[in-house]
Amino acid sequence: MAPALLDLAHWSTWAVCAVMKLPQLAAVLAARSARGVSLGSLLLELAGFLVFLRYQIYYGYPLQTYLEYPIIIAQDVILLLFILRFSGNTKRALIYAVTFWGGWYMLTLRKWIIDLAMNLCTLISAASKLAQLRCLWQTKDSGQVSALTWSMSAYTSATRIVTTVMTTNDLAELKIVFEQQFLNRYPEPPVAVPADSGPCTHAP
Repeated sequence: MAPALLDLAHWSTWAVCAVMKLPQLAAVLAARSARGVSLGSLLLELAGFLVFLRYQIYYGYPLQTYLEYPIIIAQDVILLLFILRFSGNTKRALIYAVTFWGGWYMLTLRKWIIDLAMNLCTLISAASKLAQLRCLWQTKDSGQVSALTWSMSAYTSATRIVTTVMTTNDLAELKIVFEQQFLNRYPEPPVAVPADSGPCTHAP
């Protein structure tokens, strides 16, 4: 029973993550606007995912416990490129790429660095959520922020609680997943704004 439940949790998580950002990507592309989407929130989310992925690889955890992260990261990168393109800041892409690449390398220079970064993921995830809420508060618009995306994120956080307990039982990882599950309980209601509103570009 336990192996079957674990397999179901893994496969359902991968399946959901494979399409998690597609509603938001489709909305942004269709509107050719990233209004209501916080650039700072997306960058923080991407940073958190990269730290989480690096941590899993560093400690040699089973691939099936983190396979969804490369999938989500790829979708976040595409969303980031859309935001930069529609806001006229495409040149920033190179700066972000160099920054993330350098951070990826530095994370494992010392064991204490990756451990500290993992513990800080709780703050990074919370800051990402708060940045998006701040953006929505400022613009009074959920625009291209998809409630479906947030619902899928809440589901994958719940399944990862199960898989983490049944496999690695890593307390640092569990703390972050519990925090993500808590934050994902509060999606934003859609509110209309003028069509010329842009994205929140206050990057961290």
